[in-house]
Amino acid sequence: MNMLLLVILFAITIGAAGFALVPSALGNKRAEARMKAFQGDIRANRQSADANRVRENRRKNVQQALKSQTDELNAKKRLSLSDLIFQSGMTIKPATFIRNSIIFGVALFLILVVAQVPFYFAAIFAVAGAYLLPRMYVSRKRKRYQDRYLDELPNAIEAIVRGVKTGLPLNDSMRVVAKDTKEPVKSEFARVLDQQSFGFSMTESVQVLLERVPLPEVNFFVVVISVQQQAGGNLSEALGNLARVLRNRKKMKQKVKAMSAEAKASAGIIGSLPIIVAILVSLVSPAYLQPLFSTPVGNLCLGIAVIMMAAGVFVMNRMIQFEM
Repeated sequence: MNMLLLVILFAITIGAAGFALVPSALGNKRAEARMKAFQGDIRANRQSADANRVRENRRKNVQQALKSQTDELNAKKRLSLSDLIFQSGMTIKPATFIRNSIIFGVALFLILVVAQVPFYFAAIFAVAGAYLLPRMYVSRKRKRYQDRYLDELPNAIEAIVRGVKTGLPLNDSMRVVAKDTKEPVKSEFARVLDQQSFGFSMTESVQVLLERVPLPEVNFFVVVISVQQQAGGNLSEALGNLARVLRNRKKMKQKVKAMSAEAKASAGIIGSLPIIVAILVSLVSPAYLQPLFSTPVGNLCLGIAVIMMAAGVFVMNRMIQFEM
């Protein structure tokens, strides 16, 4: 009986000890699981914070690069004659340009004298024409050069994106652009490759694009390349987004151009109407406008009319200019 009682007590003690230890083991496993989950959350939060920090640093780098490049563009807004000729894509030297302008002014003076324009008026118009008209011609060529460049730039960027996605280095992708794209992008990217052949880095080489075409769109491309070279990142994604932005900007410019076409036509008609009327009246009645050129009061009225006409043309021209 005593032996049986001892066996029962021993069994109860073993069972109680088992019941006491099993929940503790389960609890330890649950605690370990909770600890692992907590550590995983901490690790995920740390990785997310690191990613956000890297993204924020890259964004600050892009902003600083854009700000510095924009400040440089604004500082160089007033162009010298050599810069104007260089950015128009012309190969003429400034000295040759000045010589041709002087020849043009002398020819214009002789034509006005032969047309019986008063000597001093002919001299004033010849000097103004020799200075303004050649510069207007070069400025127009510069604008057309920049327009052709912007038309082809998105295609060049997309070609670089395709090359990078297929595994080509950035240099080889630019070499493809310099070989297969249209002018003037073709020659400009060839200049970038020439800079690298002289030992310049990619960040320094792409700066030559801004020297020839100092536009915000080109500035965006230069900043993307510079930041990627310095801080790393997904170049194909960044350039793909840039190409899409450039195409959207082009669409917006075309829409603005279409909306302002009527105003430009009106400005052209209003600006040319007095000159056309004066020419027609002179053909029908040559002596009708003669007092404007032969009398002091007429000269004064003619000078005031020219100044007012120039001011009106300038105001109308500024009204139809849109900054993008």
